[in-house]
Amino acid sequence: MTTVSPTLQRPDGAPLRVLVVDDEQMLTDLLSMALRMEGWTVRTAGSGYEALDVVKDFGPDAVVLDIMMPDLDGMSVLHRLRHADNDVPVLFLTAKDGVADRVAGLTAGGDDYVTKPFSLEEVVARLRGLMRRAGTATTGGDDPVLRVGDLTLNEDSHEVERSGAQIELTATEFELLRYLMRNPRRVLSKAQILDRVWSYDFGGRSSVVELYISYLRKKIDAGREPLIHTVRGVGYMIKAPQ
Repeated sequence: MTTVSPTLQRPDGAPLRVLVVDDEQMLTDLLSMALRMEGWTVRTAGSGYEALDVVKDFGPDAVVLDIMMPDLDGMSVLHRLRHADNDVPVLFLTAKDGVADRVAGLTAGGDDYVTKPFSLEEVVARLRGLMRRAGTATTGGDDPVLRVGDLTLNEDSHEVERSGAQIELTATEFELLRYLMRNPRRVLSKAQILDRVWSYDFGGRSSVVELYISYLRKKIDAGREPLIHTVRGVGYMIKAPQ
């Protein structure tokens, strides 16, 4: 039996927009075909500089970005996007298969990573997850709110507030916080967090989890009674003050 994934669209009902950036035209054509079959609007770019121009004109909901390009590499493209306060979710494509490259891409502000060769189904699935987490994609339904103490997280609108003050999170920070808030007072190991938030591990490397926990603490706990706690040698948990 074939399982059909629910159609994703923008909250206003418009098709999602995806930019595919790679200097191999055969690859961009193949990815474009697969993404259009999802009902999404797709634009392509063959270089880093072209990608930056298309982002301004197209306003994508996600970017599929090759790391190795001849003029401006994917890391440089990402740095320029983030420097311009553009938090569009980025899925890296690369022929490199090292753990260090995965960590470098994600700590630079990327949201996920797929190694060539890859399946089209994997790319589509990763993009669906990124855009759902970023709040740019919806399938409709209820508007559930998670609460821990004075912290609230709306899973549908992706609004996060503490004591009524709105908190801006990146797509990955939001997914990490949502995972913690779905498991209040439960210690989650770094391995569990890696598997849930990034869908794969880093061969024991836990620096990505530690980095994003520190990001969350600065935004959630700074100047307030802490909600996010470290259980040494075990992991992290979120709980309301006693």
